[in-house]
Amino acid sequence: MAPTQNAPASVYRRDEGLGVWEHRGKVAVAGIGHSPTARRWDETLENSVGAWSLIAIQKCLEDAGITVDDVDGVVTCPLGMGDVWAPRPYFAPPYDSEDGLIGVTADWVVKNAGLKNVNFTSHGPGCISTALCVAAQAVGDGEAHTILVIRGTGNMPGRYHQNPANTVSGNGQWMDVWGWGLMPQIGFGFESYCRKYGKNHDMMAPYVVNQHRNGLMFPEGFYYQHRPEPLTEEDYLAGRWLQKPLNIWDADLPIQTAWAYLYTTAERAKDMKQKPIYILNHVTQRATVRSYIETLEETEAFTDSIAKKVLEGSGLTANEVDVYNPYDGYTLFSQYYLEGMQWHGVKRGEALDFYAGDITVEGPHPFSSSGGNAGNGRTRTWIYTDSIQQLQGRAGERQVHIKNGRPETAVAGAFTPNASDWTVFGTSPD
Repeated sequence: MAPTQNAPASVYRRDEGLGVWEHRGKVAVAGIGHSPTARRWDETLENSVGAWSLIAIQKCLEDAGITVDDVDGVVTCPLGMGDVWAPRPYFAPPYDSEDGLIGVTADWVVKNAGLKNVNFTSHGPGCISTALCVAAQAVGDGEAHTILVIRGTGNMPGRYHQNPANTVSGNGQWMDVWGWGLMPQIGFGFESYCRKYGKNHDMMAPYVVNQHRNGLMFPEGFYYQHRPEPLTEEDYLAGRWLQKPLNIWDADLPIQTAWAYLYTTAERAKDMKQKPIYILNHVTQRATVRSYIETLEETEAFTDSIAKKVLEGSGLTANEVDVYNPYDGYTLFSQYYLEGMQWHGVKRGEALDFYAGDITVEGPHPFSSSGGNAGNGRTRTWIYTDSIQQLQGRAGERQVHIKNGRPETAVAGAFTPNASDWTVFGTSPD
């Protein structure tokens, strides 16, 4: 096979007005696998992203009750998040490049996981949310019938995304002090939000505290495994500022881990080990901002568009979304997704008041039942694993109950408002 390429633009559902997804309910997720988690990579081969990706793949196949011989497709996000290995000397093959160390390509997975029957590979660049969209469309289009979707995040020693050689100069010394472009965007947007709607940063405390509470009920997560102490509102309010109004608890914790999902046809999923969860829609958002910083008006327009496409393509209404897991890598933008979807009737400017109510998994408004990145560590995967587990009834202590029963639909998505990918899940293909 030729080296794997990024998925073509035609794979993604980017526009409003496309109607119900043509493969709604014909694609299913049938397996989940997570590796262990660690705060940082100890730079041993046994704990590399590649090695842990192989662990996640094996657990995913066992979860679905199939073997490597049943897999005919692989989708990954090329390489990983964080620093690169070079110019340090590499290990011996297959660890003689970045591939397998800080992340994995589809080609590396095929070769090193013993996948002999794969005839379809693709990359969904960006994060796991992109790769899941690619896999859903590929199965629906008949490109493959049983696809492994893999992603790993590396966190090498040292400051995340920061190297001594990286200095900030020019306009960046005022707009991008930490060398991480999203921070000024998020802070500017949140301050604009607070001015417009009469809110303040302290009102975020109940939401962030609840994210950590949910994370401590997520066995696969970093905090569950390594830091089982609850976060209090006092802790949150005393958190040191990274770049006002963003404090340390508003930013997710980079970690080392890997995970895998198994996407297959609805027919094949019926014969696998777990209760199949059907894909009702996938959505991609790629929008252009007018200036260096995304304005509040743009953010609200983008998240309105996301919600419209999510609901239109799935055939659902906002009232029919039982589990809602929007991305929270920076907690200060979660309210835009919540208000855009108008989940549980929350309109513009009302999210922070909503957080002050009962948003626990036991309560009437179990918002972000996964705990997200804030409660589990930086991966962008918890929102998908939780959505699937919730619908399968195996979310453990996090299990949400809707009108004395289990939830039947879930929506999860990541990354920023102007560049996002979303998936809609259901317990029924209809």
